[in-house]
Amino acid sequence: MGSVDLLLLGGIILGGFSIYLFVSSLISNNNDKQNLSWANNSEPVKSKNQIINLSRSLVHQFTLQYALKIKNPSYRKSISKNLKVGGLSRELNEDEFIGMQILWGIAFPLFMMVMNFALELGFSYPLLVVMMPLGFYLPIMHAKGAKKVREQNVRENLPFYIDLLALSVEAGLDFFAAIQMLVDKAENQKSVLADELGLVLKDVQLGSSKSLALKEFAERLDMSEVTSFVAVLIDAEATGAPIARVLKEQSIQMRLERFVRAEKAGARASQAILIPMMIFIVPSVFIMVFGPVAISFMYGNK
Repeated sequence: MGSVDLLLLGGIILGGFSIYLFVSSLISNNNDKQNLSWANNSEPVKSKNQIINLSRSLVHQFTLQYALKIKNPSYRKSISKNLKVGGLSRELNEDEFIGMQILWGIAFPLFMMVMNFALELGFSYPLLVVMMPLGFYLPIMHAKGAKKVREQNVRENLPFYIDLLALSVEAGLDFFAAIQMLVDKAENQKSVLADELGLVLKDVQLGSSKSLALKEFAERLDMSEVTSFVAVLIDAEATGAPIARVLKEQSIQMRLERFVRAEKAGARASQAILIPMMIFIVPSVFIMVFGPVAISFMYGNK
């Protein structure tokens, strides 16, 4: 069986499966909107990633009904954590995320198969089928990438924000009033920390206890610095320690940790630069310095 026959067979199978999904989505009686349980009990915010916005509509049409049938608690718990720490819980819920995994598990190898045929890339078709797990994993990769971006933004702003909170508390404001002022000042800035602190205030206003709101704040960011900061705040509130002094000590600690991270990054960079230096720069210098000498030695006596 030639490659054309394999392509034709794969196209027939995928086409039949697509028709099955389309017909199933039309005749199935599912209440998607009622089944969606948003974290903030409201409509999802529009994602900055246009692929997610496009995929959401396809998920609702074709794969959401299958995602709803996946009830594994541990798997759903891991999905919920990825959404939470990636800051995607207001854009997607667990069902949509799983539906997106199913969608891209099918769409990604199909796309690669079409590109392989159109551009004659030379990939074997069994290899394209193996790409299905990669497509299934793409939403998780996006969530983890968003988590790294959030972590970098928080690490840059955390010491400065703690300093502002300490100054505000020393000036006579309550701790949560200081957070409110900080959130208001950072309203037009793209600050992950300010957005998360705003969610803390909303949780408290909705009746959640202060300690619980702070713990959920630490869970959403999932960073050691934020977790230790929240633990110290909760302990200070329980023991009656001065919040301003605690905030100052935490600010000093955060700046020290950031300095240590910068030193480690510098040390890793100096080691990493040795490889391209030995491969590219040192041979070039040797050629420039000793090349003329070697040429004159080889041809100088002729």
